[in-house]
Amino acid sequence: MSVKSFFQEFKEFISRGNVMDMAVGVIIGGAFSSIVTSLTTDIISPILGIFGGTNFDNLSVNILGDVTLYYGKFITAVINFLIIALIIFLMIKVMHSIQEKTEKLLQKEKEEEAVIPTTKNCPYCQMEIPIAATRCGHCTSLLEETPQP
Repeated sequence: MSVKSFFQEFKEFISRGNVMDMAVGVIIGGAFSSIVTSLTTDIISPILGIFGGTNFDNLSVNILGDVTLYYGKFITAVINFLIIALIIFLMIKVMHSIQEKTEKLLQKEKEEEAVIPTTKNCPYCQMEIPIAATRCGHCTSLLEETPQP
């Protein structure tokens, strides 16, 4: 494999749409992560502290001299993870609901389009003819004008 073909393959990989979509998703995810982190640390954790009577961030235990375990920060991280997971779950649930409704609406429109007749039967010979026909192609009978749908 030459260097030129390697760079050509890399260029094709980068220019694919899904790579760009993934990059946009990572950037938006980073921004969303800071919003959710702020929500959990600045709003939800203090509220939980009110009900629990303590702020989890301050919980720690001193083991040996300078060695301290800050297990309260771990508890806060676990709570933050659960809140983020819940928010993402709810967002995906809403997006799936919207997608299902859109798909049902599109399916209904397709079914309605399929119901519109394109043919009719000749009243004289009962053969199937186009709905816009004014004369039967089978028996050549002159047909009454029918309003177009």
